[in-house]
Amino acid sequence: MREMEYKRKVDKRLIPTCNIMGVDIAAINMEWLVRYLEKNISELKGDYICVSNVHTTVISYEDAVYCAIQNGGLMAIPDGGPLSTVGKKRGHKNMERTTGPSLMGEIFEISAKKGYRHYFYGSKKETLELLYQKLISNYPGIQIAGMYSPPFRALTKDEDRAVIERINETKPDFVWVGLGAPKQEKWMAAHQGKIDGLMLGVGAGFDYYAENIKRAPMWMQEHNLEWLYRLVQDPKRLFKRYWSTNTKFIWNAVIRGK
Repeated sequence: MREMEYKRKVDKRLIPTCNIMGVDIAAINMEWLVRYLEKNISELKGDYICVSNVHTTVISYEDAVYCAIQNGGLMAIPDGGPLSTVGKKRGHKNMERTTGPSLMGEIFEISAKKGYRHYFYGSKKETLELLYQKLISNYPGIQIAGMYSPPFRALTKDEDRAVIERINETKPDFVWVGLGAPKQEKWMAAHQGKIDGLMLGVGAGFDYYAENIKRAPMWMQEHNLEWLYRLVQDPKRLFKRYWSTNTKFIWNAVIRGK
């Protein structure tokens, strides 16, 4: 039996975009994004936002299914500095780097006043426990609707159904998904229209707010050097990825204008 197609309640065409290597990256900035979410949050339940960078854009360029997932949500925001830089060069003057962790902070700051409810899906149980403690301490009045650390294996249909019910029972406004790319985007796309909250794939965002790892100093963030800071922290895992994806991005997006 074919599942019903998700019907969006907002007009996605009103979100400005810049197509970079096949992905429609939102040509926005943080101020615009927070204002948009504040205005429309009640209409966004069931939808998802991809937090896109050079890595996910290169994967999308090489994988049509993943590209469709990136373009199938509400929007793909420019987490990576190179994306907003390319966008500006293509005429989107107001486009700025809009990172997942920074967006989390902006929303957490106004959550008590707005009454937003948050659900956290992903990461390890220990990280979620730390995250809970830090959020309660750093953002007084924040409503944490629930948290769940899924197993690393794929869930059975019954398990997945139970997870959906578990999340929806808590009536969240924001469902933060921390599974890492491309897993988190695939999970969000598979649950579009099933989860009663706006899903956002934020990767390492859970670790930042649990204070397991530190973000780059602000001057590095402002100069698009956060990738270098992360590389120094985890060279074994990231060197090969950065070398491969950055080279492909420069060749295709910057030189060839894809």
